[in-house]
Amino acid sequence: MTLTLDVRGLCKTFRSRADGEREALRDVSFSVERGSCLAVVGESGSGKTTAARIVAGLETASAGTVALTGPGVQMVFQDPYGSLDPRQAIGSGLHELLRIRGMRNKAERVERVAELLDSVGLDERHAAQYPESLSGGQRQRVAIARALALDPALLILDEAVSALDVSVQAQVLNLLADIREKTQITYLFVSHDLGVVRQVSDTCIVLADGRLIEQGRTADVLDSPQEPYTQALLDAVPRPGWRPRRRTA
Repeated sequence: MTLTLDVRGLCKTFRSRADGEREALRDVSFSVERGSCLAVVGESGSGKTTAARIVAGLETASAGTVALTGPGVQMVFQDPYGSLDPRQAIGSGLHELLRIRGMRNKAERVERVAELLDSVGLDERHAAQYPESLSGGQRQRVAIARALALDPALLILDEAVSALDVSVQAQVLNLLADIREKTQITYLFVSHDLGVVRQVSDTCIVLADGRLIEQGRTADVLDSPQEPYTQALLDAVPRPGWRPRRRTA
């Protein structure tokens, strides 16, 4: 078993004058095998995004270790428009990333930009466009292409499809599956949507109030949860035919 990510004893405490100390993560440990997808599940405030941001290097842990095997980590956020420069054409942004990475030859960059756009289901016409002229799904595809431009070992997807329409969401999820199959990249998939988690992940962990309370193969955790909290998450998922209960006087 080759691990891309190994997290041990992760803790994070936020401090503020108004609220004092708040423990966002308490002794959280997990690992992700190379080429697999681990989902991080939990309610808002459970600590799942904090854990992802620490792995990405955007937050500093109060305690614990994060060991990454491979060339690096990139992150795709929920709002693709917020991660794209509205004043910069899509192709220009990709060229800039490749120059920073050390690709000085313009012809090579042009070829690589075309490859990146093609890998996410876009074409060279989109290179001249600006973020505001693209749909939400196209913007998220661009965000994925930007992340892939640096050839990361680990791609963190933080609610990356939750803002998309259902049909577009399905297309992006299929795209991510294809990319993983072709490249053997590793995913850390942060989501509150258990239907999506079931579709994309091999394993999952469940966080509640900053603590890891359940983990295992996704099918096992979602089909036979061992913890009441996990069962409560499953019970909260709307089912076909569900109707809100009417109050009676």
